[in-house]
Amino acid sequence: MALHIIKLCVGAESVEDLAEWQIGQLKRAQKAKAKSIHPNQKKHPVCGTRMWPKRLEDVIAGGSLYWVIKGVVTVRQKIVAIDDVIDNHGERCGLYLDAHLQRTVPQPRRAFQGWRYLEPKDAPADISAAKGGADLPEHLQRQLIELGAW
Repeated sequence: MALHIIKLCVGAESVEDLAEWQIGQLKRAQKAKAKSIHPNQKKHPVCGTRMWPKRLEDVIAGGSLYWVIKGVVTVRQKIVAIDDVIDNHGERCGLYLDAHLQRTVPQPRRAFQGWRYLEPKDAPADISAAKGGADLPEHLQRQLIELGAW
C-alpha cells in the first residue's frame, strides 16, 4: 500500500515559486563537480530532510510528497527514490521527486515541523480529478478556502 509524505514548503509563496526553485536546483546540480553530489541530484528535484522514513517501502510503493504552501496543501510530486543527499546541511535523507508538479484540491493545513506520513484516504485529490477550479489563480483558490466555499 502506498503511503505519502506531507511537508511544509518553507519560503515559497506559490507553486510557481517551488517550480522555479527546483529548476534552479537541477541546474546547480548539473554544473557541480560529480564527486560533491549524489548522482540522482542531477536527474531529479530533491527535498533534503533530517529524518529517514521508517516505512520506506510503503513510501516508495507509489507515494507522493504533498507540499503545504502558505498553510494550504496545493501540489504534490511523486517520490521516485529515497537515498542520501548532500546539501548545505551535509549528508541527509533525500526525497527524490518526479519533476511534474501535480496541483491538488486545496486543503488547509496547520504548521508543523519536519514531515509527516499522509494516508491515501486523507490526501487531497488531484485538481484535474475535481469538478472545476483548475483554471482559477492560486490566490482565488486560497480566498475560496478562507471563505469556506471550497
